Amino acid sequence: MSAKRPYGPLPARITLVSNRTDEILDCTLAGERLSPEDAVTLLREGKLLELGAAANHVREGKNDPAVATYIVDRNINYTNVCVYRCKFCAFYRPDSKHPEAYVLSFDEIGRKIQETIDLGGTGVLLQGGVHAELPFSFYEDMFRFIRTSFPTIHLHALSAPEVYFLKKMTKWSMRDVIARLREAGLQSIPGGGAEILEDSVRRRVWSLTKVPTAKWVDVHETAHGLGMRTTATMMFGIGETYEQRVEHFRVVRDLQDRTGGFTAWIPWTFVEENTALDGKVETAGGFEYLKTLAVSRLYLDNVRHVQGSWVTQGPKIGQTSLAFGADDLGSIMIEENVVYAAGARNRMTQPEMRRLISDAGYEPMQRRTLYDACKDACCATPIPVPKERAGTLPVVSGGLESEVASA
Repeated sequence: MSAKRPYGPLPARITLVSNRTDEILDCTLAGERLSPEDAVTLLREGKLLELGAAANHVREGKNDPAVATYIVDRNINYTNVCVYRCKFCAFYRPDSKHPEAYVLSFDEIGRKIQETIDLGGTGVLLQGGVHAELPFSFYEDMFRFIRTSFPTIHLHALSAPEVYFLKKMTKWSMRDVIARLREAGLQSIPGGGAEILEDSVRRRVWSLTKVPTAKWVDVHETAHGLGMRTTATMMFGIGETYEQRVEHFRVVRDLQDRTGGFTAWIPWTFVEENTALDGKVETAGGFEYLKTLAVSRLYLDNVRHVQGSWVTQGPKIGQTSLAFGADDLGSIMIEENVVYAAGARNRMTQPEMRRLISDAGYEPMQRRTLYDACKDACCATPIPVPKERAGTLPVVSGGLESEVASA
């Protein structure tokens, strides 16, 4: 458990209006850990602006109050074939015989990475569907190709469902699977496939089969034990209760207590278009997003960085998230396919991202994939200057994906 750390009282101009939530927030800002029960109370009864003020106060105690960060990277989805049938996903194709199924060639992956570098990018998030016909050697060869051909690019790749499937396919230990992937060039693992880390929700949306909560934890805990860093994510607004949302917070905080291996927390909202859940669940809008973001910032006292989601909520809510606990706005999205397939059409250039952050009153600062947690050659070289004649931003490829960039 992290040491008790007081954040001090809120500025005098801010008045908390609910006695019950006032008491909870006072205790939290005094350094007391937010309990699951109190987190549910804040979600249910807390006033939006007061939650935001408290979350921002915590954010300023953990990060430079004058700066907000972003990254230039790219989502590369090496395949859209997936053995699972998650109801929230509009990206997957059921098998390799489907007319829209694909597996990217290494040449195509290389072209996308070079274009990313030309646009000033420093990393790639490489994920795909869970393709049962690809051998383990495919991943080793792909990672070696990327690390040897593009040593200045940070390889943030796969997700818990992909890693867990490789464990089942090879019948190796989780440690051996991740160690071999790391030896081939994997540098960090994104939090994709988390959705809501509560198995009754996962069962309802058909994500339990691909990776139960305990196995998602196992992937990340094993990676942390091998010295790798990962991120923690949450996709909410799929019909879960506040209690189930907070259970997700608890799973992440407990694991971070044990390992300290998460670099960032990244919550975003479900986008329903073209999915099997379209019209069947009450999705989360901007109000619910900001409220959940603020409470998660208060609850996750052991995670330094929190990323705001402009991709699913739009640039204005993304900008507002910087006043609700977020210190980072993630990627400019050179390419993103998953939530695009589900109806999220928000796109941004680097100048637009910098202007969005500046207009919110912060100094925009480009970061690397793992902030300051990576000392490899890819993260020690200068950030590339965008070439004048590089491809126009953003690049959107043929309508696919369901995990978010910089996850």
